[in-house]
Amino acid sequence: MANRTVKDANSIHGTNPQYLVEKIIRTRIYESKYWKEECFGLTAELVVDKAMELKFVGGVFGGNIKPTPFLCLTLKMLQIQPEKDIIVEFIKNEDFKYVRLLGAMYMRLTGTAVDCYKYLEPLYNDYRKIKSQNRNGEFELMHVDEFIDELLHAERVCDIILPRLQKRQVLEEAEMLDPRISALEEDLDEVESSEDEDEEEEKINRAAVCLSGGADLPRGEGETRERRRPRLRRRRWTLNVFLFCLNSPSPRRERHRSKSPRRHRSRSRDRRHRSKSPGRFCRDQRSLYQWRSGL
Repeated sequence: MANRTVKDANSIHGTNPQYLVEKIIRTRIYESKYWKEECFGLTAELVVDKAMELKFVGGVFGGNIKPTPFLCLTLKMLQIQPEKDIIVEFIKNEDFKYVRLLGAMYMRLTGTAVDCYKYLEPLYNDYRKIKSQNRNGEFELMHVDEFIDELLHAERVCDIILPRLQKRQVLEEAEMLDPRISALEEDLDEVESSEDEDEEEEKINRAAVCLSGGADLPRGEGETRERRRPRLRRRRWTLNVFLFCLNSPSPRRERHRSKSPRRHRSRSRDRRHRSKSPGRFCRDQRSLYQWRSGL
């Protein structure tokens, strides 16, 4: 008698609400200690107190398939079938996150596709951390929005096969749902507007610099052609003088070459001898230094 569905309960998806949970798991829940001690005689008002005591979510765990309290309360809600207003209050509860997840789980199992998208999608903005127990009995870290995303897109959550959910695109084309507006779109619009403003300011600054002749820019970037031409001419002139001093023949070598009877020396030997004479390089450096000091 304690495991039967209430008499005035409506069929969900054409079947008994408790049959949404597989028979093997349902039998394990009936045999569990939590079901016998904590879920006996619960009503829709008393389920709230038990839901507030939840510490984690999960399905079954262990080798002998033990159900979690979250799964037991889910089956109990399918058995007593509370009103829709109570489930909506579960979902809107911001103080107790596991109460919210319990209401979202029940809404996903029993609600229509329109109600699931309408009441569960706002929970994408809830980023609080929750604990989830896997099949090995180990706890994993999750977030509320991840759990909601699994409810809307996964086929099995907490070891319960979820009913088939119609795609949102089909409901939007049938005008049964409005297009979803993400909370991030406002931030993206603000970022794009700020980038456009920065680009406009850069264009205005460039136009002002072009009109003023580059006087506002730092040295080296906004120099006009009138400032650059004397520097370039001076550098070229200095370089030409330096190259002329290096390439000009030494007068001592000219006298030595005129007196020398040997004229059959090769050009390569003459170049080698010319590169090894240190006096000419020092003299050219000295003359260049005197020329620079006289500028």
